Amino acid sequence: MPLVAQLNRQWRRVIDRRLQPLGLTEAMWLPLLHLSRASRPMRQKDLAASLSLDSSSVVRLLDGLEANRFVERVEGADRRAKEIHLTPSGVAAVRRVEDVVDQARGELLAHVPAGDLDAAFDVLERIARSLSVLEQEGP
Repeated sequence: MPLVAQLNRQWRRVIDRRLQPLGLTEAMWLPLLHLSRASRPMRQKDLAASLSLDSSSVVRLLDGLEANRFVERVEGADRRAKEIHLTPSGVAAVRRVEDVVDQARGELLAHVPAGDLDAAFDVLERIARSLSVLEQEGP
């Protein structure tokens, strides 16, 4: 599926370029989105898994996000691992990211007929379900 990987890379470059004037790099906005979309506060290892990164890389990301006052690490129920919480500045940054993403998505899909989009999403959902099944299989 090289085409899907290529589209993903291109999409992220477009969003990254549009967020640069706001001072947000992909290393900042991507973790912020993952944190904002989580159903509960994430720990460092949760964020690492979500981003498909190793824990040491996430420490550096979090240090930068914390230095920019986008996140704070808070002691949770399990005192061995701190939870990562978005600050008000982090929530505002997520809103800006989502606005840019929504605008870019609108521009990208404006000239694609709705029926074509529905068919494409249907195929992608079927592929995603098949991949989920394959993921559950043993080696």
